[in-house]
Amino acid sequence: MGDDGAEGEAPRCVGCGRRVRTLFVQYSPGNIRLMKCDVCKAVADPYIECEFMIILIDLILHKTRAYRHLLFNKLHIGSSLDKGILCQFIVMHIVLDAFRISVSKNNKADGDSSRSTLSTICNCSEVLGDALLGNIIFTAMLLLGVRYILKFSFDITRYRQILLAIIISSYVKLFLLTMMVWEFPSSAIFIVETFVLSSNVVALRVVTRFPKAHCVGVCFMAHAAKHLTERWLMWTP
Repeated sequence: MGDDGAEGEAPRCVGCGRRVRTLFVQYSPGNIRLMKCDVCKAVADPYIECEFMIILIDLILHKTRAYRHLLFNKLHIGSSLDKGILCQFIVMHIVLDAFRISVSKNNKADGDSSRSTLSTICNCSEVLGDALLGNIIFTAMLLLGVRYILKFSFDITRYRQILLAIIISSYVKLFLLTMMVWEFPSSAIFIVETFVLSSNVVALRVVTRFPKAHCVGVCFMAHAAKHLTERWLMWTP
């Protein structure tokens, strides 16, 4: 069910997930005709004509159609292009996790805000190290879950697609940057992380086409291992 082959560059029907030859035919600039899927007979990707905000709302609502559009037809995660952007997404992911960890540590720290800010700057390398280790554990548990729970054969290309999909679906971590401007309760971090977990489940379902229960198990195991690692590092002197 999960190994669809290596034709990563082919676009997908957002409805059924099957590969299609083309998404639209362009007759002239601004004049296109959307093509239908040969399998489900529906328009392969109606999001082509949608505004970004509509796509974003559907992503927030966890609609698999929006995730298929973003991952396969917009970002082309199976093509050679993902080799270049994967590292950029990984770096951004680690930096956002480092910021989240620093916020959590500052919430637990005593003293005034200037001291907390200075402590954050001085401990920048420690925070980045914690985020890096947490993400290494997360990636290892995720790939182990994909290998042994979803029974995926070892294929670097497919594993790279899965990792990229998981990182991209963690887009809501960008919300953490608003904490630099506005004050939020510490529970906001928990809400963001819960949303990231559920978003990762949808992305994993879209890429692997496995049942929700299997994907929930894999993602929960990876997030739990990462959380426990970060808790241990936070309380280790």
